[in-house]
Formats: sequence, structure tokens, C-alpha cells
Amino acid sequence: MGKAKASRGLKDNEAIAIARTIRISPRKLNLVAAMIRRKKVSIALADLTFLRKRIAYTVKKTLQAAIANAENNHNLDVDSLLVAEAYVGKSMVMKRMHVRGRGRTSRIKRPFSHLTIIVRDMMLEEEAIHGSKN
Repeated sequence: MGKAKASRGLKDNEAIAIARTIRISPRKLNLVAAMIRRKKVSIALADLTFLRKRIAYTVKKTLQAAIANAENNHNLDVDSLLVAEAYVGKSMVMKRMHVRGRGRTSRIKRPFSHLTIIVRDMMLEEEAIHGSKN
């Protein structure tokens, strides 16, 4: 007698990838996440490849994981995928001490973030809206 199986939180034409505890502040990470929202995955990957920010590599890996999940786990077409959502959440904050003058100290906060990317197959969504043309 265990718990009943939880239903899938996403639609049938969506796939998700989550990167947890990324060593960057959520504010900086959200700048990169906002750049790829509502873009085709091929364009988003090209943008992340040539973006000159340190965190772009981690965001690109998470996007590639979402694409692989869509292809392998949900049998979605990679060419018609779109970045439906890309959002950032706060994680833990490490507190450190910095030695100052006259025997004093000050606190350093090192924030961490979570990144969630959801990709959606647009062809399946259009078929559901317009119906099949048979």
C-alpha cells in the first residue's frame, strides 16, 4: 500500500530539464534565461554558443538536456521545439567572512540558483488546436 502514482505535471508535447544549485546569483542568471525565452531551440543554442557570459555554458547544457529529454523520453520532433519557459529560482546562500581593518569582519554572501527549462513541440500544439486535416 504505497502512494498512488502522481500524474505527469506537463502536457504531452512538453519536456523539462532542471539544473540545481548553480553558483551564480539569480539576477545574473535570469538575464541569460530571459534571452532564450520563446525562441526556437536551434536559435537559442546558437545564441548561447556565442554569448560572452560565463553562465551561458551551463544554460546551454540544461537546454540540451531538455532537448534530449524531449527526443528520447517523449518522442517529440527536435526541429519543431520551442523554449516555452525558462525561469530561475533562488537556492541557498553561503555566508562567508571577509577580514577588514582594525580587527573587524564583514559578511560575504555567495548566492546559488536553480534553472528550469521547458521545451514544447509546436507542431503537436497546432494539430491539437486546428485538428487533423484528414
